[in-house]
Amino acid sequence: MAGLVIGDLATADTCYKDDAGRIVTRRRPGYVEVPCPQPPAPGNPAVGPTDLDRGKVPAAYAGGANAPDRGARPAASPIPVPGVNDYVDAVPVPDRWRIVDSLPGYDEHIFDPYHRNPLKADKPVTGDWFFDLGLFSDSVYELRDIPASVGSSSALNPGEYDVFGRSRQNFYSQNIGAELTYYKGDTVFKPPDYQFRFTPVVDLNYLSASELQEVNVNPDRGTTRTEAFLGVQAAFAEKHLRNVSDRYDFDSMRVGIQPFSSDFRGFLFQDNQLGARLFGTRDNNIFQYNAAYFRLLEKETNSGLNDLRQAPRHDDVIATNLYWQDMPVSGFVSQATVVYNRDREGDSTYYDTNGFIERPEALGIEKGRNYDVVYLGYNGDGHFGRWNLTASAYYATGHESSGTFAFSPDRISAWFGAFELSRDFDWIRPRLSFLYGSGDKNPFDKKATGFDAIEENPQFAGADTSYWIRQAVPLVGGGGVTLSQSNGVLNDLRSGIDGQSNFSNPGIVLIGVGADADVLPQLRVSLNVNDLSFVDTEVIEVARNQGGIGRHIGEDASISLIYRPLFTQNVVLRTSYAKLFTATSGYGALFPTTKPNYFLLNVLFVY
Repeated sequence: MAGLVIGDLATADTCYKDDAGRIVTRRRPGYVEVPCPQPPAPGNPAVGPTDLDRGKVPAAYAGGANAPDRGARPAASPIPVPGVNDYVDAVPVPDRWRIVDSLPGYDEHIFDPYHRNPLKADKPVTGDWFFDLGLFSDSVYELRDIPASVGSSSALNPGEYDVFGRSRQNFYSQNIGAELTYYKGDTVFKPPDYQFRFTPVVDLNYLSASELQEVNVNPDRGTTRTEAFLGVQAAFAEKHLRNVSDRYDFDSMRVGIQPFSSDFRGFLFQDNQLGARLFGTRDNNIFQYNAAYFRLLEKETNSGLNDLRQAPRHDDVIATNLYWQDMPVSGFVSQATVVYNRDREGDSTYYDTNGFIERPEALGIEKGRNYDVVYLGYNGDGHFGRWNLTASAYYATGHESSGTFAFSPDRISAWFGAFELSRDFDWIRPRLSFLYGSGDKNPFDKKATGFDAIEENPQFAGADTSYWIRQAVPLVGGGGVTLSQSNGVLNDLRSGIDGQSNFSNPGIVLIGVGADADVLPQLRVSLNVNDLSFVDTEVIEVARNQGGIGRHIGEDASISLIYRPLFTQNVVLRTSYAKLFTATSGYGALFPTTKPNYFLLNVLFVY
């Protein structure tokens, strides 16, 4: 079945024969109705039923009594229209994207992404080069309680002599960005021949704290901070190198600042970093591969964006992975990955935007480290029948020039595993989550067994709706070393977003249950409860010089609502509330007077 073209009028009417041999019309909305031509009555010498059945073009329908017979055509071809040749005589159109410019109902709307829009790559700007403009606004407000320290130089309120002070903070972040993409090629069935992308992002953030030295190491800065920053999250060029099969299996190269994720859920390395990546597919897209090299960029502390004002770090990542679709069963994708992290920042000192030291971390012997770590991993994502499964396993091996708590070199040997099992029941999906990151039992035995990632961003167990994953809980209070990073699940005792990986850490065990419920087509409600524990507390007891710390952290409970008023991702409103019910011997022993919780409001606009 195919649409008809009559003169300059395109219709969505499709003419075809039904089971009884009658010529009928199939209507499609939004087009002018044009009746299908009917064959002449039996006995008309111009054409007979046998000719129609064969699909031969009668002279009277092909432009005149003397028009030549164009021969038989496939039975499924459209019924001919007077004055219009069939597809056998079609000629190539040099610019098929502008054919509809002369048709009614195809007006262009610059500010409407749902209709023809020259800024959304609906037609080329020149030749077969396209331009695609994406604009977005991401607004985040947080009301949170995070442990804050009180000292002789930072006491704000009279009568504060305890270790910890008031924990309430208000935080607002506004990101406005543009994604400009210029590419060449028909990307319906194959990757672009060339692609250039640039994504600048402006961030405006505000923080109000309850104690001094929360917003800056200098207590004279007070308890509030307002900052604006311009970062570049993507700036790359891509070249399609070759096709290796008739089904457009390919090899391509991408160079510049680009997004990359080493696994499905961002457990090990997910970031926008400077590098070069060779990627492609094989065997009808059953196999996909990546081979990439990255030199990590410094991050601006308060926005988390790439800071191009500073030279790249001496921290290199080489990542390779292979995806195998329908392995071991149809509907499940397996991935094997090898990632090598080479850090040579042992002789450098680095302070973040707020004046807190990040390298080396203010922990243990406070000495810079060099390290070489190889991560061997398997990841899987898909379904077994009606059961959905995501699984991840990593083994980290290598060495570091000195330990976190000892001057002698350490041998690294650490494990990580996670899985999420779920099943759909109509409009609700319950799920079970488990995550394990090994801990270090003895920080002085020349063996580091605490697992740490390179740049984690886990989309797991509630992700940023979870208090423990979203908030950076400090080891003592204020800036510096944290138990877990912001948007991180591992208890790695790192110092900020530019700190080094730390393999002398207490580890993490997470057991979670949750559910996603689509109560309306545009409204989703998610519930999550995660039980959190340290694997071993020896490292924390040494770092805090405090004994008797229990392994149980507590229960992290959260609820979130996601509302999409347009039924698309162009406008997304999200709100969540999370509370950590602390265990007395674990988190309660570390921070006895705090009541950890936070409220999040997020509004996202995408054009």
